[in-house]
Amino acid sequence: MSAVKIGQQKVLSDRVNRLAPSGIRKFFDLIASMEGVISLGVGEPDFTTPWNIREAAINSIEKGFTHYTSNSGMPELRRELVAHLSQKYSVNYDPAAELLITVGVSEALDLVMRSILNPGDEVIMADPSFGAYAASVLLAGGEAIRVPTYERENFEIDGADIASRVTERTRAILIGYPSNPTGAVLNRRKMEEIAGVARQHNLIVISDEIYARLVYGVEHTCFASLPGMKEQTVLLGGFSKAYAMTGWRIGYAAAPKEIIAAMTKIHQYTIMSAPTQAQVAAIEALKNGESSVLEMVAEYDRRRKLIVSGLNSIGLHCFEPKGAFYAFPSIANTGMNCEEFSEKLLMEEKVAVVPGTAFGQCGEGYVRCCYATSLNDIEEALNRMKRFLNKHKK
Repeated sequence: MSAVKIGQQKVLSDRVNRLAPSGIRKFFDLIASMEGVISLGVGEPDFTTPWNIREAAINSIEKGFTHYTSNSGMPELRRELVAHLSQKYSVNYDPAAELLITVGVSEALDLVMRSILNPGDEVIMADPSFGAYAASVLLAGGEAIRVPTYERENFEIDGADIASRVTERTRAILIGYPSNPTGAVLNRRKMEEIAGVARQHNLIVISDEIYARLVYGVEHTCFASLPGMKEQTVLLGGFSKAYAMTGWRIGYAAAPKEIIAAMTKIHQYTIMSAPTQAQVAAIEALKNGESSVLEMVAEYDRRRKLIVSGLNSIGLHCFEPKGAFYAFPSIANTGMNCEEFSEKLLMEEKVAVVPGTAFGQCGEGYVRCCYATSLNDIEEALNRMKRFLNKHKK
């Protein structure tokens, strides 16, 4: 992108000029102008937020509870989150000093990067991984160091590969498992390898666990629960995926008090506090939302099995995802790159998927298919994809 100027004055920052547009949003812009599209693109539950959660927020509005909360978030919400993390993962936090309620995990990610990075500091992360990871590092003045991951290794980032990329500028390791876009889950042994690298080099581990509750036949390991790692971990989580609360924009960070204090300073100036009604809804979700979570996870599992078996049956080899709600099939045998495949599939058969390169260069040869949509839509999408493949047989 060329620099925008008014007169002789350059307007945009170098960091923004370096930032590539979202590879995901490009396709959603196209979808907006088309009818009859089946979207396997957007990473959003198709479930409506459960009624009891919505009702709690509505009641709070009717009672006039519409003012700012504490910058850190409502004390009751922080207490409920601490209890939740203790019960699920046996990791204990001080709700007053080690927890911050944020506007989704996206804000938490931005805050931690701006809190810990100096210009030129490096953050090691997997490739492919969620596109906002590298962007958040760049916007904070840092450099994203990508570690290739491969289907033959279950898209798991390896401790030895991380260690080989540590330099004197390395500040943190960023992991996101269950993974967007691959659906991979990192087992405890792999996490302990990463913890060993972090301890050896005194690095912070930023662990995005937004999909922690969406696992199938495996157990999620909370990184902060590993022996000795709570004091070196920034745990990110939220309500969007497990509770079908994407539009509520409510997340959190749990970390050592020094990091939370720094993040809160930035949060005070840029946000003030997370939306009040979203916090009320989150309290209800934690108190009374478990049955809804389990129902949604069971339904996602049915969809997961359908899309993985369907993709394999039509000739797109698909790694079996163990978490999140994404399949990441290989399109290598089509002879197309992932951008070409995605554009042609959308234009010819009105099925939207996301090119793998939206998540890093190691995503080439793959597309992301989100199965957080109905079984009927998945079946129809598979039929259209089969027709598309037959038309483009080499």
